[in-house]
Amino acid sequence: MTVCIAEKPSVAREIANVLGARSSHEGYIEGNGYQVTWTFGHLCTLKEPHDYTPQWKGWSLAALPMVPQRFGIKLIDDAGIRKQFAIIEGLMQKADMIINCGDAGQEGELIQRWVMQKAAATCPVKRLWISSLTAEAIREGFNSLHDASDYQRLYEAGLCRAIGDWLLGMNATRLYTLKYGRDRQVLSIGRVQTPTLALIVRRHEEIANFKPEQYFELKTTYRDTVFNSTRGKLKSEQQGREIIEQIKDLPFEITNITKKEGREAPPRLFDLTSLQVECNKKFSFSADTTLKLIQSLYEKKVTTYPRVDTTFLPDDVYPKCGTILNGLADYQEIMLPLRGKKLLKSKKVFDNSKVTDHHAIIPTGVNPQGLSDMEKKVFDLVARHFIAVFFPDCRFATTTVQGKAGEEEFKTSGKTILDPGWRLVLGAPVVDTSQSSSEGKGKAKDSSSNEETPEAVPERTLPLFEQGESGPHQPDLLEKWTQPPKPYTEATLLRAMETAGKLVENEELRDALKENGIGRPSTRAAIIETLFKRKYIVKERKSLLPTNIGIELIHLIHEDVLKSAELTGIWEKHLRDIEKGSYEPRQFLDELKEMVGGIVTQVMSDSSNRRIN
Repeated sequence: MTVCIAEKPSVAREIANVLGARSSHEGYIEGNGYQVTWTFGHLCTLKEPHDYTPQWKGWSLAALPMVPQRFGIKLIDDAGIRKQFAIIEGLMQKADMIINCGDAGQEGELIQRWVMQKAAATCPVKRLWISSLTAEAIREGFNSLHDASDYQRLYEAGLCRAIGDWLLGMNATRLYTLKYGRDRQVLSIGRVQTPTLALIVRRHEEIANFKPEQYFELKTTYRDTVFNSTRGKLKSEQQGREIIEQIKDLPFEITNITKKEGREAPPRLFDLTSLQVECNKKFSFSADTTLKLIQSLYEKKVTTYPRVDTTFLPDDVYPKCGTILNGLADYQEIMLPLRGKKLLKSKKVFDNSKVTDHHAIIPTGVNPQGLSDMEKKVFDLVARHFIAVFFPDCRFATTTVQGKAGEEEFKTSGKTILDPGWRLVLGAPVVDTSQSSSEGKGKAKDSSSNEETPEAVPERTLPLFEQGESGPHQPDLLEKWTQPPKPYTEATLLRAMETAGKLVENEELRDALKENGIGRPSTRAAIIETLFKRKYIVKERKSLLPTNIGIELIHLIHEDVLKSAELTGIWEKHLRDIEKGSYEPRQFLDELKEMVGGIVTQVMSDSSNRRIN
């Protein structure tokens, strides 16, 4: 008998249906030579300190650092889990073969490997690796099963991640709680959690310590069009007033007109982080909510595997794209321009070198039925982005007009859409008016932060100007103040975690920095939720702000290795390299053990008697 083990009952039912297993039993489905069973996510976990030695049951500085000689696993203490595991164990003990049908990722590999280890399974093991739960994808997967050994490095990376989190979390949490805590208050420290909190605290303090600086901008209005002085920022109001006096009665002359055509490629397909960012911006969904919604869409077979960190597709998906598009019944009207044409194949979309185990999130071609309103919003984003990549670039013309009054030079520019291309799918840009309501005539605000740019710059069509024309104009001086950086939102925090605190808009540069991002796409939402649960951060509207406890905790920590996003990003890269086979698990764990020992020594030597209030 072949035993298949999936991560959820719903996934097991889909697999059983394709395999022809129809007979339901408690905890599994049987038929056609298969027994299909399931976990409920994690059934096993790493042992707790007291499981290794009674000396580690009580919290004591003298017992630190706690470094087990050999890490072990145990069942999670839950009656339902114990019951289901007993069923799985019985099936595996009698199996001729096991097929690991866990989620196709690091966490899914770890979950099922631990269950098989705990069940003492000895038969051969194969791996099902699929990116969607459609019947076609499941059949294809079973026709090309892999040896479990092909995913040994993936398992080792997941195991190192779990052990690393245990070593740092268990030791640092006890260390800081005993050394600096007050009134039994637990100070939770985590390998990814603490650097993420440090990002939020650092931003909060940058805002609190920011000193606004006044400056002025000289503008003039000619033929109902605002022209900006090429001088840029003026530090002195007097200088601006003097210039206005010099030019206000002089004619304004158009000195040069240039037109330049440009192209704008369709936006990238979604990976998990970019989908969470977009949903937070558009719908104010939390990262955790978006993850749950896209996971639900995956389980409903309408989108592909969600826990991915690439925005590209492999070449072998291209032949299937026409069928996928034809399956999107509600979008046929907007796809009319594609009818009768060969689908575009851009290197910005299809690139085997940018895809490893999984590709970008796309629709499966199954027409969605019975989605919730929130699921519909997420599916619509995924579907439209997929459709858009087969449309031509948006073509536009930028007109720049230069003019002068006396010796003072001004310029303005405007954009005209020549061919909307993919914008027919995603819609015209949205004008961002979030700041305009508070700006009165003669006063304006300016932000020195460039991290949360508007979704699109409003396009402005200029009047028809002719070189050499001139006429009256109305100069004006705008008072402005530099603004502090904005508080993190979940969208901008996710981007900061993805690039270890280096916020960049350029997609190619962001891809390069992902190697050193902190956390994984699938875990970043949980890290943010943990910070909320620990009461280290709160949300005000969309802004994430640290609490007093969160601020004090970061101030207590003097060890950069605990709170530096950049250093944590290096550890994350080591974990990715373990997965690729270019870094040894033993080296990672040895370095981590040495680091934990150093932290314990350093904190124990602190004689300041600091305490968190």
